[in-house]
Amino acid sequence: MPTPSPIATPLPPWLAHVLRAQRGPVPWSAVLRGALAALPLLVSVLAERPTAGVPAALGAMLAGVNDRPGSRRASVTRLGFPSLAGSAGLLIGTMIAAAVGSGRSLVALPLLFGLLGLVAGALSSTGPVASACGTQVLVAVVIGAGMPLPEPGPLRALLFLAGAGWLLLLRLVLPSPGGPGGGPYRLDGEREAAAAVYDAVARLLRASGSPHALARRAALSAALDHAQDALSGPRLRRFASSSAERRLHARYAAAFPLAEAATALAWAGTPLPARVLEGPRRLAAAVRTGGTCGPLPAPARTDAGLRALDDALLRAAAAFDRPTGAWPGGRGKPSYSSVLGRAWSAAGREYGLRVAVCCGTSTWVAQWLHHEHWYWLPATTVFLVKPDLGPLASRVVCRAGGTVVGAAVFGLVVMLVPGPLALVATVALCGAFLPVATRHFAVQTAAVTVLVLALVLLGGEPPASWGRVVESLIACGTVLLVGHLPLPGRRGHSVRAALDAAVGAAHRYLGHVLNAPEDHTGRGALRRDAYRSLAAARTAIDLSAAELPPVARQSAGSEGVAGAVERLVDTTTACAVELGHPHAELPRSHAGLLAAHLSELERAWAVPAR
Repeated sequence: MPTPSPIATPLPPWLAHVLRAQRGPVPWSAVLRGALAALPLLVSVLAERPTAGVPAALGAMLAGVNDRPGSRRASVTRLGFPSLAGSAGLLIGTMIAAAVGSGRSLVALPLLFGLLGLVAGALSSTGPVASACGTQVLVAVVIGAGMPLPEPGPLRALLFLAGAGWLLLLRLVLPSPGGPGGGPYRLDGEREAAAAVYDAVARLLRASGSPHALARRAALSAALDHAQDALSGPRLRRFASSSAERRLHARYAAAFPLAEAATALAWAGTPLPARVLEGPRRLAAAVRTGGTCGPLPAPARTDAGLRALDDALLRAAAAFDRPTGAWPGGRGKPSYSSVLGRAWSAAGREYGLRVAVCCGTSTWVAQWLHHEHWYWLPATTVFLVKPDLGPLASRVVCRAGGTVVGAAVFGLVVMLVPGPLALVATVALCGAFLPVATRHFAVQTAAVTVLVLALVLLGGEPPASWGRVVESLIACGTVLLVGHLPLPGRRGHSVRAALDAAVGAAHRYLGHVLNAPEDHTGRGALRRDAYRSLAAARTAIDLSAAELPPVARQSAGSEGVAGAVERLVDTTTACAVELGHPHAELPRSHAGLLAAHLSELERAWAVPAR
């Protein structure tokens, strides 16, 4: 009698997240920048001032962690603001060290770092750039207070800023290998982002009527978000300053009606003929090459969705020939009052409090152990408490494993090829590997561990690799414990805040479609805000669901709310297409679906609110 095969049991969500890694082509341009970022360190070693190169290398390393694919304009914000925060943090840290002294401090330092963690953590909850700023300022404060470098505080801050600025300069100046042609290379990231929107429209049209339509619609929303960020970065002038940039803005704006029509067609669930896909594909190719789109396929105007698609293609063809440079709208830059309001919200206070407890506790433990390398423990804790890196249990496991591997690799490197030049080569190799290593937190931790241990040795301290492992494990235990402490207030505020934003954006979008259907510009901005808020809510829900059960159960029922919001927003888009023509009336079937989705959302919203 054959033995029955064992039943495969799914892995717990937190463990499945540990084993998951991002995929994609190797970003060779970022690899080159990471290697060249070690040049200031090499100069300082050759000048026999290796300690001067350590802050510069730290600034370049932290900027390299934030050096993600995207446009050059967006990289100014993504790399520049955190670097400024880190430079200020390094200066503050040296001032704290001068005020407190070099002896054991079981009260002053933990209290100061706890207060800084409270403020930085609350501000970090307001967005990804703010999160990078909060992390860098805390890490730099700890390093500035604890790393024994001979350079004065202001010089350390300037060297840190110089190292980060060198990497940013490389990001702005070096052309991207294999970038698309048809325009100035400074816009290659923006052109690729805009072309990806048209490709996503074509894939959504192809998936209409299939089970993949929902995923393709989410991919289209992500492509629009990425293009919006790429094109709305900082600029010296309010409007586009070149004909190439104005042309690119016009071509991105022309994708909005196409995305709306494609969403409505996918919502209807009717399979579409293959020739419908050719128009968006030709537009995508024209964006990449900077040329014209050529003849588009013959129109198919059998229903409202296809009429809207055909009208959008005609307007896109006209925009490609005669660009106006109009910006399609979307989220404006947040005001200081709105940022402070989000930082002081329930989600901001909850995260800030946990960062404060982690910083204060780890600093107290490090001071209690009373050794000269105490800064490693709180610096590790600051990185670990950052939620952008994944669920808490997942990042703790990855940090522990990555630190052990990194310490072992560094010990082998020091044993085989000693000397300062070998350490500089190690830093360059780790910097080059970092853009690939960011795809998995354990691999990134191993690369950063080797890089930082090399900088510590160049700074004049003993290696103490395995001591760093022990301190990292203590930091892992601290963050894991604090992350599950029942601190004041109910857990799950971040998910609740994200859902609040998504529900509010959906209602604003619906109200505008019903009350002002002729305002296409305002409708496009509200639709973008609705889908972007929905994507942020789903990200927060997925992150919470992958936590350990005591934390994951705090957001139970949130997936039902997100699903109800998604159905309401998709139906609203279909209604917008139906009302897009003069004297059009909302079909009774659409009105009934809107009422049903609103009732469904109200019922689902009552579950997590309890």
